[in-house]
Parts: sequence; structure tokens; C-alpha cells
Amino acid sequence: MTSSPTPPPASSDASAHRRPLRRLTARGRDEVHRAATPLELFFDLCFVVAIAQAGFQLVHAIAEAHAGEGILNYAMVFFAIWWAWMNFTWFASAYDNDDALYRVVTLVQIAGVLLLAAGVSRAFEAHDFLLVWLGYVVMRLAMATQWLRAARSAEGAERTTALRYAGGVLLCQVGWTGLVLFPAPARPWVFLVMVIVELCVPVYAERARPTTWHPHHIAERYGLFTIIVLGETIAAATVAVKTGVDENDALGELLPIAAGGLLIVFSAWWIYFVVPIHGRLRSSREAFVWGYGHYLIFASAAAIGAGLEVAVEQTVGKAHISTLSASAAVTLPTALYLLTVWALHSRHFKVGIAQQLVLPTAALLVICCTFLRDWAVLAAGIVSALAVVTGTTLTARLAARERRTQTGSPTG
Repeated sequence: MTSSPTPPPASSDASAHRRPLRRLTARGRDEVHRAATPLELFFDLCFVVAIAQAGFQLVHAIAEAHAGEGILNYAMVFFAIWWAWMNFTWFASAYDNDDALYRVVTLVQIAGVLLLAAGVSRAFEAHDFLLVWLGYVVMRLAMATQWLRAARSAEGAERTTALRYAGGVLLCQVGWTGLVLFPAPARPWVFLVMVIVELCVPVYAERARPTTWHPHHIAERYGLFTIIVLGETIAAATVAVKTGVDENDALGELLPIAAGGLLIVFSAWWIYFVVPIHGRLRSSREAFVWGYGHYLIFASAAAIGAGLEVAVEQTVGKAHISTLSASAAVTLPTALYLLTVWALHSRHFKVGIAQQLVLPTAALLVICCTFLRDWAVLAAGIVSALAVVTGTTLTARLAARERRTQTGSPTG
């Protein structure tokens, strides 16, 4: 997943770009105005269905006092969702030629996503991963097809990279069969082993020759997916609050949760997009750490929405858990989100110990808010908002000092 300069696709003739089938050649890393395509946006939106299903099942598990099992199943299913999305995203950044076959294969991948989403409830409730596995078969066969197309048009080390990706994808899919064939107690171990193997495939493949993904395009794609996940969080929480008000006439009790949840989501958006990250996506280490680390960002962002639903259900008496547990369902993923965004994004742009400590301190305070029980969500929202205000103020003060230094004005 590292980038290296390569020439743009060989054929730039307008008539060539109108042909329904074209060679799948690497795109140039230095293309200007590289933006997400309508097909990529459609691809992302279809993942909302799978994310919503995973979140719904997590809510049900926590509300029924099966948090440990629910979190484990959520981690497994969300990895499958995120990894399929990420494989396509990085490939498309390097090889998207937008011809008819590329579009058809991508639409087949979307069909696999929807099949996976249909199997999420059975995976949670009965540990039956058959539909999830079948959805993955569809997506991974399509992904391998794309890499084989790229290999056919490439030579030398670039061809080796593409073949390594195709072979790795297919071999890993064989390994995932263990989720269907092995007994339930062994499946978490199968999952753990296969996660490690999957994460190693890009590292191994890119050693032959780095693919030519576009830093700005990748940063935009990850940002758009973050917005989609946060949007799903708002939608889930809104529906939960509306249902609670309609069925239980509990507006007064739910207002603190609604207000706190809104502050958390608004702050989450602000914190993620406060700095442009594409300038740091230049080296192999940065690319892998940043790309893989987003599993925690996406999973925690979606879990915030599930936690807000749990808090609503507990408030209206539908959840069989304590107020403390319901509060933790919101505060813990919020704290994880703050820490992960700081580690992957913010710390690279913070100057001085005060700026560096804003998000880690906010994460610690959010966890402490758990013990405020009925007011925990609102308090966590206020802490998150204050983190935004504090960070913005410190940045503004630093900029003002730099301007005074440049102009020679007095600082007193």
C-alpha cells in the first residue's frame, strides 16, 4: 500500500477511453483533481446495510446482558466488512479504469456485501457464518478477478505484485472456510489466525513493487467512509430516541441522551477532519499503520451509535442491564475513537505538550463520565465538545504567536 511515481495509463486518446473494454493499467500517482467516482460512492453506501446490521445485533446483545459475546461477534463481522471495503478501495485508487468490465465486477462485489449483510443476524444469534462466508466468496472472487486483470496488463515486478494479491486473496478465502466447517468454540481462533494472514497479504505483495495509489484520493475515500459511518450512527440514535418517545412518552429522560449523542457525533466529525492527512501518506510504514488503524476508527464510530441505542433502551426499561453498563456502551467506544484519531491523525500536527494532551485527556474524562449514570452520555458529549473548543483555541493562539513573530510585533 505504498505509492511510487509511475506514468499515467498508456492510452490517453479520447476514443480509447470510450471503448467498453480497456487494459487495466496502473494510474499515475501524481494525477491532478483525483476524486472519488460515483461508483465508489455507490459502493460505500451499500456497506451501510452491513454496518447497520452489525450495529443492530450489537445493541441486542448488550441489551440482553451478553456484552462479551456480542462484542466478539461484532469485532469479527465488522472486520469482514471493513476488510472487503479496504481491499477494493486501495485497488481502485491504483487501477480504476472505469471500463464496463470493471464496473460489472464492482457491482458483483456489492452483491456480495449485501449477501454478507443478510447473514449478520445468523452469525450473531446462532454462530452460523454460512451466509457471511458466501458473501465473502462473491466479493473475494471478484477482487481476485480484478487483480488478475491488472496482472495481465502488467510486466515485471508490477505483475508479480498483482499475482501475489490475487493468490493471497484466494488462499485466504480457503482459510475462511474454517468459520463454516469448524465447531463453534474453534471459530474465534480461526478468525484470529485469518486476520493475521489477511493483514500480511498486502505487506508481502507490495514488497515486489508498491502499487500506485493516490494519497489524496485515499484520504478522501477514508474520510467519506467515516462520514457514512457517523451518519449511520446519527440515524440509528435518532430512530431509537423517536421510538422511545412515541412508545413510552419519555422525552424528558431521553433529551440528555439525544443532546449528548449529538455532541459526540459532531465532535467526532470535527476531530477527524480538522487536519488534512494526505500529506503524510507517503511511506510504507505510514500507509499500513494508517490504513489498518482505521479498523478501530470505523468500528468505534459505528459502536457509538449502538451504544446510544442501548442507552435509550435502558432508559425506557427495555434493556436488561444496569445504567452503568448502558453508559459504558457509549463512553468506551467514544474514548476509543478519540484515542485512535489522535494516534493516526492529530498527533502529527500538534505542537507542544498542551495540544498533544487534549484528545488523550478527553478520552480519559469520557471514561470517567461513565460513573455519572443517567447524565453520562450528556457529560461525555460536553467533554467531547470541550476537546474541540480547547484544541481550536490552542491552535489559534499558536498561529497568532507565529504571526506576531513574523511581523516583529510585541507579544505582551
